[in-house]
Parts: sequence; C-alpha cells; structure tokens
Amino acid sequence: MRSIQTILEKKGHHVWKVDPDASVLDALRLMAEKQIGALPVMEGDKLVGIVSERDYARKIILEDRSSEGTKVAEIMTGKVVCARREQQVEECMAVMMNGNFRHMPVIEDDKVIGVLSLRDLVKVVIAEQKFTIEQLESYIAG
Repeated sequence: MRSIQTILEKKGHHVWKVDPDASVLDALRLMAEKQIGALPVMEGDKLVGIVSERDYARKIILEDRSSEGTKVAEIMTGKVVCARREQQVEECMAVMMNGNFRHMPVIEDDKVIGVLSLRDLVKVVIAEQKFTIEQLESYIAG
C-alpha cells in the first residue's frame, strides 16, 4: 500500500482554504470554482476547522439559513481529524470511513500541506488492485 506522500506528490501541495469569518457563500463559490468538496478553515496558518458541502446542506439548507449571512465558523466542523504524509492509504481510508467523513487535511509540523478526499484514496486502491490483477493474469498465462 502506498503512503499519503505518494498522493500528495501527484496531486500537489496547494491548499485552498477559507477564513472562519468568511461567508458560507464565499466558501461555496471557492469550492465550486476549484471543483472541491471541502475547505480547511484557517486562521493564518492555524487549522481551526473544515467546512464541506455536507455542512452546507445540513446546516444551511435544511435549517433554512442564509449562506450569505452566515459565517463559515458557524457551520464548520471544529474537531478535525488529520493525516500525516507517512501514513498508509488504507489506514486513512479506514479512519475516514469509520468517522463518516470524506475529506482529511494532511499536516506536518502543525501546518496543512494538503487535503485528501476519499476519492483520492479510492483511486490509489483501484490502481493497485488493477496492477495486482494484471500481474496475476500474466503469471497464470505465462
């Protein structure tokens, strides 16, 4: 199994982020523009939460609140589970599935160096399984 470092090398280390005082509408616009489903909520370099499309759906839409008049800090998830670059893909996938969340910041020295999505992890697992199947087929045919 590959480490998270491998994903970050392919995906890149740029982190789109949002300030806790930004409006939810601004956060949604950034997520739409960058085609991402969640943003780390940062005060400077300090991670203070994460906000996702799921937060928006459950805490704005279902509660009939204004996305323009609501701050990100009001709907973000404050207790963020993070990964480290040396962790293995399957370990992070298990944490995300058991915790029922789809986005996980990667931290190093208390700084966010990337954000993983469950999709990122699934792609790696599928690629590895495909490679294993091809190797087995080659062995059997050979």
